[in-house]
Amino acid sequence: MSVIGFDTSNYTTSIAHYDGAEGVNCSQLLPVKQGQLGLRQSDAVFHHTKSLPELSGRLFSLVDAADIQAIGVSSRPRAVEGSYMPCFLVGVSHATMLSDLLRVPLFEVSHQQGHVAASLWSAGRMDLMDKPHLAWHLSGGTTELLLVEPEGKNVRCTRIGGTTDISAGQLIDRTGLLLELPFPSGKYLDELSKAAVGTELFKVKCPEMEFSLSGLQNKVQKFHAGNNAETAAYALRCVAYAVRKATENALKQYPGLEVVFSGGVASNSLLREELKDLNPVFCEPKYSTDNAMGVAVLTHRLAEV
Repeated sequence: MSVIGFDTSNYTTSIAHYDGAEGVNCSQLLPVKQGQLGLRQSDAVFHHTKSLPELSGRLFSLVDAADIQAIGVSSRPRAVEGSYMPCFLVGVSHATMLSDLLRVPLFEVSHQQGHVAASLWSAGRMDLMDKPHLAWHLSGGTTELLLVEPEGKNVRCTRIGGTTDISAGQLIDRTGLLLELPFPSGKYLDELSKAAVGTELFKVKCPEMEFSLSGLQNKVQKFHAGNNAETAAYALRCVAYAVRKATENALKQYPGLEVVFSGGVASNSLLREELKDLNPVFCEPKYSTDNAMGVAVLTHRLAEV
């Protein structure tokens, strides 16, 4: 059985094919002008609408539409009441039309559920889809520690911790703006940090499973003294410290659960190195960033008889 998944997030347009074993994801970052830290939703909707036909054409040059038996789409950021962003409507409209055209069922999931599924699939840990575990969703707009539990063939994600203000991705992008790097800045900070030699760290307070990163932004600005590599590493080390403390505290409350990392920030090599002793489940970096692969994986599970 083959399925198609759509995801039109705030910064990436993507469409994926999955046959139960192998998959291919076609995606494109939305353009953000130098010096800006994001897009208005109206601009995101425009760019998704412009990008999807080309991406769909690329994908369907590789797969046979006659084999498609289900369509999936991320219709909202999180599977909770009131979760909504206009940009997801682009994916929903395309997915609905394709579902009607092919006369196959349409399944809606959340962007966050898709991230978790993409991480588990690419890490070879699909067994965790059927077991409770902890998962971090670290991205440009989200820094949440989740208790993930099976819910039929899907997963239920319950927030138990994370940031109380700006996300890890926002801190990284604001640091990138300080260093005059392109947006999104994650991969550029990651590369810069490899040349750093310092170990200085601001220990973000995390008494339980929540922490604030807005104060850290001020610390990064004061730390910066012309050395971009050291500033990049400083910001990333501090984020990793906060994530570590929240994870350690969570494992006291949920002992024995495995910890999965998803979202674009989870592709950062410094963060992966800093947290490796927690024995985390990290997926392939290309499936940490926004993608439709997880949506397709969930769709295949939901469509199974």
